[in-house]
Amino acid sequence: MPNRLADETSPYLLQHADNPVDWWPWSPEAFAEARERGVPVLLSVGYSSCHWCHVMAHESFEDHPTADYLNAHFVSIKVDREERPDVDAVYMEAVQAATGQGGWPMTVFLTPDAEPFYFGTYFPPAPRHGMPSFRQVLEGVRSAWADRRDEVDEVAGKIVRDLSQREIDYGSTDAPGESEIVAALLGLTREYDPQRGGFGGAPKFPPSMALEFLLRHHARTGSEGALEMAQDTCERMARGGIYDQLAGGFARYSVDREWVVPHFEKMLYDNALLCRVYAHLWRSTGSELARRVAVETADFLVRELRTNEGGFASALDADSDDGTGRHVEGAHYVWTPAQLTEVLGEEDARLAAHYFGVTDEGTFEEGQSVLQLPQSEGVFDAEKIESVKQRLLAARSRRPAPGRDDKVVAAWNGLAIAALAETGAYFDRPDLVEAAVSAADLLVRLHLDEHAKLARTSKDGQVGANAGVLEDYADVAEGFLALASVTGEGVWLEFAGFLLDHVLAGFVDESGALYDTAVDAERLIRRPQDPTDNAAPSGWTAAAGALLGYAAQTGAEPHRTAAERALGVVKALGPRVPRFIGWGLAVAEAYLDGPREIAVVGPSVDDEGAKALHRTALLGTAPGAVVAFGIAGSDELPLLADRPLVDGEAAAYVCRNFTCDAPTIDPERLRTALNR
Repeated sequence: MPNRLADETSPYLLQHADNPVDWWPWSPEAFAEARERGVPVLLSVGYSSCHWCHVMAHESFEDHPTADYLNAHFVSIKVDREERPDVDAVYMEAVQAATGQGGWPMTVFLTPDAEPFYFGTYFPPAPRHGMPSFRQVLEGVRSAWADRRDEVDEVAGKIVRDLSQREIDYGSTDAPGESEIVAALLGLTREYDPQRGGFGGAPKFPPSMALEFLLRHHARTGSEGALEMAQDTCERMARGGIYDQLAGGFARYSVDREWVVPHFEKMLYDNALLCRVYAHLWRSTGSELARRVAVETADFLVRELRTNEGGFASALDADSDDGTGRHVEGAHYVWTPAQLTEVLGEEDARLAAHYFGVTDEGTFEEGQSVLQLPQSEGVFDAEKIESVKQRLLAARSRRPAPGRDDKVVAAWNGLAIAALAETGAYFDRPDLVEAAVSAADLLVRLHLDEHAKLARTSKDGQVGANAGVLEDYADVAEGFLALASVTGEGVWLEFAGFLLDHVLAGFVDESGALYDTAVDAERLIRRPQDPTDNAAPSGWTAAAGALLGYAAQTGAEPHRTAAERALGVVKALGPRVPRFIGWGLAVAEAYLDGPREIAVVGPSVDDEGAKALHRTALLGTAPGAVVAFGIAGSDELPLLADRPLVDGEAAAYVCRNFTCDAPTIDPERLRTALNR
């Protein structure tokens, strides 16, 4: 019989709806139940494409004796971290403070007042590797609750007090200057892996936001070292197993330093961010590899993650059926030499094994290999390779597909909108721009209420109950600003303004610091506030970027001031932890460059001269530059005001820091102005 999760919209919660555990969603009623029964709360946090979440669910939450014990002695609450990033952030901070590490599944025991007192992540069904079994943990917590309640309450109270005192070292309200940027670049250089690309050791994550910073820094200063780090990292990732060599798209991270074996889940936010990075790398260098990967990743987003409503699903699972009924990580993607031969015949299988690095020993588990492109030299018949890829892809499509989390997350859709709009514009792919517009339409139609407040999620056209957090407002505004630049449609700038007005009203305090939740959001044991960029831009740095871009498009002084004040945290953290404030550093580059404001006007939007100037403006590498495109005399976008044609011809106006260049009708002159 289904439990209380059966009516939820989260695919992760629905995966647990048939567990024998009597799960509750996060709600006041769950804590009231714990208070009434006098029992502690088990809080279990995960997400639908999390491998170890599936493992613990199968081992413990589907086990009837374990479920019976939980139901008798606890109130069990299941949370999708992607639906409730605020709940996840607050308790993850407690887990990390107590244990020095964190991850998912996250397992936290709480008092009925939601105060945490015991923590962990994955617990096995039997003791191993020094870890207690989950049943031992449950029995220990129950015993402490029954026999040492005063001690439990004291621990919980101390944890909450300690968390409330962990204020961010905000630094100043001044934006970073040249010295902080140089110190951040030096810090990245020290952590750079010159042999393999990327930063640090295993596991190795795609450093999308640091790469954006490096590309912008090169564009602004001409630093060849910054460009080299970005270029080499992008090439290593694109040649590695972390990139799907048959169908495009990136996996979450590499378990090794060489980018060979991925953790196979594919996340919307990673692919949106990386699509944009590779498009920007192509814009800077003309790299054919960058062009191919940007387009393939955009096509992956539309083909694999687009929902029936026009939004983008959150993720594809790491696990899938290996053909025997077992759910195994990577089963959909890996190959043995025998499997290559079965699909391709012996001769082409030998070619494929050489080209994709498939060995008898395997690069993964049980003699299986992850496809990569280890050959940096040698000549291959392009038509033959394409034929091999298509046949392997056709064979792979007959394997059981990984599960898909169809939840539409506003923030991540904002990132996808920006990536698809720009990639479509750069590579003359109007279908990609159209996909970006469809996703934006869905967010406006379904996620925005009549007060322009944003809902975090939807699924199957049904909006979720959870309020948007700072990253939702900021990333969606960023996507709308990109759409405004690409399409010339002022409505997207208007919607971005509505969202950013909410940021100023509900997320910023008097010092200029930002919080992850709005002032009127549900009160947790602590109001979450994290400026560091991790898997995606933090709400804080994303807001700084969107506020800066909006101010450049409109001249709105409050938004410019808020962006400058928000960048104070980048001044504080950039020199110390540049890998974890990459988007903040990229925004700082835009701030130091102006950012530039480009208005392109023509006698009509179909005028060839106007279109050539518009394309040139979009392809300019000046960090964070904003573009307005329209008919002379139009009031569609503020930057178009008082911008006449030049001798009846389309013209481009470039301004920066309250100073404007002479207008030009020559795309080549415009290119020079934007790329110096």
